Amino acid sequence: MSTREWQLVARPAGEPASENFQLVTAWLEDPGPGQVLVANDWLSVDPYMRGRMNEGKSYMPPFELGQALTGAAVGTVIDSRADSIPVGTTVIHFAGWREHAVLAAADTQMVDVRRSPAQAYLGVLGATGLTAYVGLTEIAPVRAGDVVFVSGAAGAVGSAAGQIARKLGATRVIGSAGGPDKSAHLLAELGFDAAIDYRQGDLTGQLAAAAPEGVDVYFDNVGGAHLQAALSVLNTFGRVALCGAISGYNHPAPGPDNLNLAIRKRITLRGYVVGDHTERAGHWVRTAAGWLADGSLRVTETVAVGIDQAVEAFLTMMRGGNIGKMLVHLPRSGDDSASPAAPAKAPARQRHSSH
Repeated sequence: MSTREWQLVARPAGEPASENFQLVTAWLEDPGPGQVLVANDWLSVDPYMRGRMNEGKSYMPPFELGQALTGAAVGTVIDSRADSIPVGTTVIHFAGWREHAVLAAADTQMVDVRRSPAQAYLGVLGATGLTAYVGLTEIAPVRAGDVVFVSGAAGAVGSAAGQIARKLGATRVIGSAGGPDKSAHLLAELGFDAAIDYRQGDLTGQLAAAAPEGVDVYFDNVGGAHLQAALSVLNTFGRVALCGAISGYNHPAPGPDNLNLAIRKRITLRGYVVGDHTERAGHWVRTAAGWLADGSLRVTETVAVGIDQAVEAFLTMMRGGNIGKMLVHLPRSGDDSASPAAPAKAPARQRHSSH
């Protein structure tokens, strides 16, 4: 059968552009013994993908030029030569950026869509939520009474981190985001106590005003100026979870010039990769599913529709154009959740829910 897939045709220098990618039609052979054919329903769009577009060794291998890009996806098995995975099963796998994939059964994981929507396994029930949970329970543990600061707080990981911090006993949760709409979203939808609009400048001054008694835990998705501001305001024995540094993904950002404060204040800064903590995934799914069910964990999704919108969704996310988890929905004939494709320059339709 034929299918469409996105390939990287040129490695970006600085900010990626549509010219770095090509949507091609590929031919898929029928599944062989032990394999399944999956029609992808939802594709995950994540900041870490930018690093894989560079050449060179990292914690994940770089994308290969002229080959299908990969990423997390949820889909439906439409043909199976594996007894353990019948047709109609919903599975999560890593062959995203395409409409269909032939996979070994061992490279898929069945998910229960009766409990939670399929796309939740790409977001709050998947690596996104696990990243936030591990960061605040193992890397920079939140203790009762802590003041917590989260950068990139309107994004997928950040929005989960702020809510998790509260559940872990934080008495004040502060988030940074870009623009008044995102700042209002943190306060009205996600329960943050204070929101900082980094586009207004003076991050250190804004953070000091929002945290007059200092910050105990900083969950860092941004790096650069955000990390510098946090070091200035962190209390003695503060903890920092270095989750991401999106401010420098396209162009290297200078490091903080006040790093000496980590010595004077005895601050712990620890970087981590969620792939090192997959043993916590089962516990996290059970915990988060309960919070989703009782409505105490809210989820926002920004959804682009159609495989042709996947690259624009990625570029939009890298410019900060999403709120919550960025997803690409691939509706199929007869899919009740299908909706008209969004305009090329506006792939985002945002949905606020507790699932």
